[in-house]
Amino acid sequence: MKLAFFDDYRLGVLTDDGIVDVSAVVKDVPAAHPQDVMNAVIEHWSTYRGSIAEAASAGSAVPVDSVRLRAPLPRPTNIDCMAVNYIEEFLPEKAPADGFLKSSSTVIGPGDSFVMQDLPGTVWEAEAELAVVIGKHGQNIPAAEAMDYVFGYTNLIDGSVRGLPGTRGVFYLMKAQATSCPIGPTITTADEIDDPQNLAIRLWNSGELMQDFNTSTMAHSIAECIEFVSSLHPIGPGDIIATGTNHDGLHPLNGGDELTLEVEGLGPLTIRVEDPLGRTWVRQTHGERRRAGLDGMSSQATGKYADAPAHAVPSS
Repeated sequence: MKLAFFDDYRLGVLTDDGIVDVSAVVKDVPAAHPQDVMNAVIEHWSTYRGSIAEAASAGSAVPVDSVRLRAPLPRPTNIDCMAVNYIEEFLPEKAPADGFLKSSSTVIGPGDSFVMQDLPGTVWEAEAELAVVIGKHGQNIPAAEAMDYVFGYTNLIDGSVRGLPGTRGVFYLMKAQATSCPIGPTITTADEIDDPQNLAIRLWNSGELMQDFNTSTMAHSIAECIEFVSSLHPIGPGDIIATGTNHDGLHPLNGGDELTLEVEGLGPLTIRVEDPLGRTWVRQTHGERRRAGLDGMSSQATGKYADAPAHAVPSS
């Protein structure tokens, strides 16, 4: 099943015919925020599943383009992101598990805009990722039991600004910008994904395929990611673990770009990129520059900070 929020955060199920409003099923859920509704559905899925499926089957679908899809998890308690979690040409060895947190206030949904802030970064980038949606409470979860804690999956773009000056707080600035965590369009329940460790991940920029890799090349499996994160803090229903990206196709963003991420089986997530400062960058991927023997990132071509020196670029 594909669960979604639409319009004024009404709960819906996305079907082949469109989206069906099933919000009547959860009308009695105490909710100060839409996240409370989705958390309740996830935590008590065994109770809600039949009623939601029945409502989706009996209801009338409306075209998706006639509604506004929202982030299916608009305010997760935790957004844990794995860092350097793919075996790549320039990262052939499995690195120790590592990660970082993104604030829930960075979340945006389908059709929203990732806004490039007024920061002297070398480049802004969008990292295509499979995100795991946690289904129940746990801590210190062994990898052998970790998949029992998975409710489902969604697309996630980790928006990053690289090459900021200085050292103190740079990684925080790099990852914590408002609007830098697009997710959606739905939560696809785990039963619909046969093998989450064999899914194609593709990201297009304005129709051009830029990232194309597979979850089979993760350095640390989904189960190992859950084990790692839950060893640090408790996790619970509606939390997100983003499983990392392959850096080869990462490239500078420009205002006006349209990004579409599609993890196999999850449907497309499309967002816009806005730069109020109107800066521009030459479009070169990490892989293209590395294979051409060029160091660092593509430099800024025009606009504010174009003449600023490049700085070290941490990986993530």
